[in-house]
Amino acid sequence: MSNNNILNRVFTQSIFQELINQNENSLFDTCVRKYLTIGNYIQYNDLIKEMYNYLSKQYRNEYFYKNTLLNKLLLGRHSINTTTALTEIPISKSKADFILINGKAVVYEIKTELDTFDRLDSQITDYFKAFDHVCVVTSESQYNKVQKILNGSKVGICVLTKRNTISTRKEPITDTSQLDHVTMFKILRKQEYERIILEYYGELPRTVPVKYYKECLNMFSNIEINTAYKYFINILKERSKLVKEEYEKVPYELKFLMYFSNYNKNDYAKLFSVLNKNWGN
Repeated sequence: MSNNNILNRVFTQSIFQELINQNENSLFDTCVRKYLTIGNYIQYNDLIKEMYNYLSKQYRNEYFYKNTLLNKLLLGRHSINTTTALTEIPISKSKADFILINGKAVVYEIKTELDTFDRLDSQITDYFKAFDHVCVVTSESQYNKVQKILNGSKVGICVLTKRNTISTRKEPITDTSQLDHVTMFKILRKQEYERIILEYYGELPRTVPVKYYKECLNMFSNIEINTAYKYFINILKERSKLVKEEYEKVPYELKFLMYFSNYNKNDYAKLFSVLNKNWGN
């Protein structure tokens, strides 16, 4: 499995940014030669599909899990018009793999076939400080182990099946008992917590700049926790800034990557141009 580690670097923003800007990338080329048996003159779009297909059969890494979650849950069950996805959000001492926010917010912690469960307890504890639904996503082969670890907890369990669908084996149960003002506040950007404070109190703190952050935190912490949580979720839901008509044209294999790339129309045009080019010219 370790020989496939280079594949973890292919579906990343830096690689695709270089492909878009320079129409080539040496790591991408290395992976094509190493994993694919394809003639020279084939479009990048086809190569990406083939590489992703290799992941699906041989190496279901974190990107594969994240992209499946986004395609099956956000784009399949929900809609980009009503639901927002977040990724790599620092929560206390952990980092959330994937979060979906619509009427409720769910943190999805991914444990692939390649992962251990060493930090799972502490990760779950951290996630419940900021969100009231937590779900572990794992493989069929890891399911029994996860079920034992989470027995009696309010954490949900989803399985990435052998057919590459998402099967919910246990629905997450709401738990607001561990929500923590400070943890939520630290996730918010300055303009976000200012909007919450202004909406709730009608004014922002009047203090010297060096004390401003602390005063904002104090004001946020004095909002009743469930009310603060509603403000918190609503403001996070507004983070998605998709150019929807262009995003809809993105191939399945790149949906997760492009969702979080903040591309404008010009960026998408460059991406589609590269995808339609022949590799190896």
